[in-house]
Amino acid sequence: MREVATAEKIVVALSGGVDSSVAALLLKQAGADVAALHMTNWDDDDGYCSAAEDLNDARAVCQILDIPLHHANFTVEYREQVFQQFLDDYAAGRTPNPDVLCNREIKFGVMLDHARRLGATALATGHYADRVRSESGVALAIPRDRHKDQTYFLHAVDQAALAAARFPLANLAKSEVRKLAARHGLPTRDKKDSTGICFIGERPFQAFLETYLPAQPGHMQTLDGRTVGEHRGAAYYTIGQRKGLGIGGVAGASNAPWYVADRDVASNVVYVVQGEDHPHLWSMGLDADAWHWVSGSAPAALSTADGLRCEARIRHGQAPAACTARGQGDSTVTVTFDEPQWAVAPGQYVVLYLDTICLGGGTIRERAGALAATGRTSSVAG
Repeated sequence: MREVATAEKIVVALSGGVDSSVAALLLKQAGADVAALHMTNWDDDDGYCSAAEDLNDARAVCQILDIPLHHANFTVEYREQVFQQFLDDYAAGRTPNPDVLCNREIKFGVMLDHARRLGATALATGHYADRVRSESGVALAIPRDRHKDQTYFLHAVDQAALAAARFPLANLAKSEVRKLAARHGLPTRDKKDSTGICFIGERPFQAFLETYLPAQPGHMQTLDGRTVGEHRGAAYYTIGQRKGLGIGGVAGASNAPWYVADRDVASNVVYVVQGEDHPHLWSMGLDADAWHWVSGSAPAALSTADGLRCEARIRHGQAPAACTARGQGDSTVTVTFDEPQWAVAPGQYVVLYLDTICLGGGTIRERAGALAATGRTSSVAG
């Protein structure tokens, strides 16, 4: 395996899933001195989070691989550094992605520090990502299995942490990972991939938010101000949302499905449109700030008249979209797409790529294009 020295002490972030299990297996086969670290981030045992099951699976994997298992509780750090920001963003009408903060603040923050206290020189995870050497140190790169690429979630990890990171699955497809797990009798071989954040699990999302953000019922309106339904709170919805709107039988409306087009938390209004192809759901660009550049500094072309030609993702799993980025690098950057993009959501991250290299990303503050054409400005740009 690349970048693994014989007898190097590496701690594996063992979640109890198949990916981190195989990451530990590969490191052990490569001759590293491997230990596992399982973390607890959420302590509300309400039947939705699978933390107890995951810990039992991690124990079983460590027994088979004959490696020690350590456990750490980061619930305080998670609530302070990730979950509170998650709630603040929703309350302000933004759509956050806590997985990015979790990777930066928890996995490659307090968890990496804990691994070092255990004597490790590196922290390995089951992420589908790669690292390559660059002039600035270490670059974050797209892995072989592009369908499982998780660099979007890792773009905010800093250089020091990235230098200590190991991604053993960089050159494997997911199907190969499951075959390896089966061949070595790992109990996680057929375990379903986790979908979303542990503290949400498979529970109804709106009901979860209502626990922390009290319901504030209001109107669902069309862009011309016609009320077509009621909502439980503008903060609970996101641009492009179709499910759970409860709109039906509107006089004079077509049978096309309704989508959330915008939210105004100040006036507690959710704006809706009909049809996935409605122009208000599509944007030609966006403005983003709070940028983090993986190399430590912004690309020089960003501040030129022509801008930086690159590709962007506005959500995980999306195919990179050709674009031009212009700005100062650490403050506001304007991204203009070659083709319109669907459901650009303020609060989410836009992440830029140059070929297979992840350059970094920023927080979307305002979308442009279709929004400007309607004469309305974004209510969630702040």
